[in-house]
Amino acid sequence: MAVVLGASVLLLALLCIAFVPSHGALQVGFYSGKCNGTDVEAAIRSVVAARFGRDSSIVPALLRLHFHDCFVRGCDASILLDGSGTEKTAPPNLSVRGYDLIDQAKTALESRCPGVVSCADIIAVATRDAVVLGGGSQYTYAVQTGRRDGVVSLASEAISNLPGASFSASQAIAAFGAKGLSASDTVLLLGGHTVGVTHCSFIRNRLYNYNGSGKPDPTMDPALVNLLRSRCPQSSTVDNTVFLDHSTPSTVDNGYYKQILAKRGVLKVDQNIAMDGATNATVRSLANGGSSFPSLFGRAMVKMGAIQVLTGAQGQIRKSCRVVKK
Repeated sequence: MAVVLGASVLLLALLCIAFVPSHGALQVGFYSGKCNGTDVEAAIRSVVAARFGRDSSIVPALLRLHFHDCFVRGCDASILLDGSGTEKTAPPNLSVRGYDLIDQAKTALESRCPGVVSCADIIAVATRDAVVLGGGSQYTYAVQTGRRDGVVSLASEAISNLPGASFSASQAIAAFGAKGLSASDTVLLLGGHTVGVTHCSFIRNRLYNYNGSGKPDPTMDPALVNLLRSRCPQSSTVDNTVFLDHSTPSTVDNGYYKQILAKRGVLKVDQNIAMDGATNATVRSLANGGSSFPSLFGRAMVKMGAIQVLTGAQGQIRKSCRVVKK
């Protein structure tokens, strides 16, 4: 998208790109009348709300879980499967969490309508509910359901498919593009970094020895460098966590885009999308037009949630989200 586009034209283009009316056999309200009188989405929402009341960090946890699932074999809940060599065991997924919440929602639904609701749909609905709790009612979006669960989960595929924290903008666009997502979708979905943390091990080179220079990354605000160094000492053996968005770290909003424009991107990939000509205009539009971010983010999440889904007679409905049904 050209940098010269005006804000209103850019916003219109973003809306057109992000608008996703339906995806194959997925549909809004797929479970209506299929769970013995139980409102499936309400049941999931109650589980998420109870957890959020105790731990608001469930918002970034579920966003990451959903993202990491969809980028490997599509949104098929393959990340939930236990076992040696499964996606869970891949290095990028070792700090993924939220599995127990999905188990809790699955157990509740299995008691009311056994073998009906997929684990993949529970992930998608629960993530939406967490986003709304973290950002407010303006972040509500309709989740299309009807996914079925996959039966294959390989750590090697997680390693090869998940984008890296230090990707250039072009690498990120290519990785997202391989999943059918646009450059604008890339910027919007990276906006999930509006909440959550990363570990010092992912950013220490930016703070002390960027590209072997013996100096910090020159694209990072010096004040942020000093702040992060206090949390991530160069010789520390403890891998502390740092917020991805230092302005509003626990709130889903467009503050992430304002931060990366101010050279306060914690991950290199975040800073890169603010600086690259292919994505800078989108970042600026989202930073300056905060009211558009909720709807655009929701549409991008719906689009991501439709990646390579299994529907109809494909896959299965697991009894336990952690084990393939025999």
